[in-house]
Amino acid sequence: MTTDTASAALDVPAGVHESFRVSDPVEVRSLLKSLMDRSVTVNLNGSDGAAYSTTLWALDAAQGKIAFAADMMAPAVHRLVEAEEAMAVGYLDQIKVQFDVADRMLVHGRQHCVLQAAMPRELFRFQRRNAFRVRTLERSAPTARFRHPSIPDMALELRVLDVSVGGCALLMPSDMPMFEPGVQINDCVIELDSGTLLRGSLIVHHVTSIQPHARGVRLGCELRHLEPEATRALQRYIDQTQKRRRMLSLD
Repeated sequence: MTTDTASAALDVPAGVHESFRVSDPVEVRSLLKSLMDRSVTVNLNGSDGAAYSTTLWALDAAQGKIAFAADMMAPAVHRLVEAEEAMAVGYLDQIKVQFDVADRMLVHGRQHCVLQAAMPRELFRFQRRNAFRVRTLERSAPTARFRHPSIPDMALELRVLDVSVGGCALLMPSDMPMFEPGVQINDCVIELDSGTLLRGSLIVHHVTSIQPHARGVRLGCELRHLEPEATRALQRYIDQTQKRRRMLSLD
């Protein structure tokens, strides 16, 4: 959907990007602070074609301002100030963060020059690679609950092995009546942890064998009909799980 440095087109029919919109002020500030604290490279793209790579240097929530490090001798910086519109794009692991950069102006200090702008009221989070998946954390006992599509009286509770922004993999015990690829599972409730509950439907695309000791098969499923808030919760879960797994690997 997007390239590494280009901004995603937002002038599309209403609702297309709603599931990616973040407008809660606390969450907006948190994402911006992560970009700043981790010195993430942010690519600024002007409507006139100007492009400049920098970092978020300061965040002033009280004044509603942000500032990017800037080289006053760089022509692209001056073009960005004069551009009609500008967009910022940065990455937090596999999540693309994108937001408008409005009210731009150069501010000169004794030792530094910054490109100051208004703090965005909203931003967008896009999964960098749709196929990217994270293995769930077993200690949170992630499960998917639904009724067997062929046997409505049979309630199932399957372990969620991994999850992405568009799908998940479930462990189906070998002693259960099996599914066929293409079957749709309605009214599914997926609980990834105590704060992430998803309600929607699943389409089973793949049924594959896994290790013999697992005594089951892997169901590769597509997630459908999630509410926008549920999609945002899933994105947050993926982001947090990536961080936790990275910390565990450092221990």
